[in-house]
Amino acid sequence: MKIFTIILSVVAAALIIFNATQLNFDALLEGRSFTALLTILSAACAVILLQILRISKKIEKLQKRR
Repeated sequence: MKIFTIILSVVAAALIIFNATQLNFDALLEGRSFTALLTILSAACAVILLQILRISKKIEKLQKRR
C-alpha cells in the first residue's frame, strides 16, 4: 500500500507541474487555463487524500502493536 500511495503521489505531482506550465496568467479563468487550474486543484486534493490515507495506515499499524 505504501508503494501505491507513493506512486500515485508522484503522478499527481507530475500533473500539477505539467498543468502549471499550461496556465495563462493573463486569462486564468478562460479556455485551457481554466482546465489546467481545475486539474491542478484536483491533483492537489488527491495528494492530500493520499497523505491522509498513509497517516491513517501508520496509526492503524501502531494500534495493532499495542
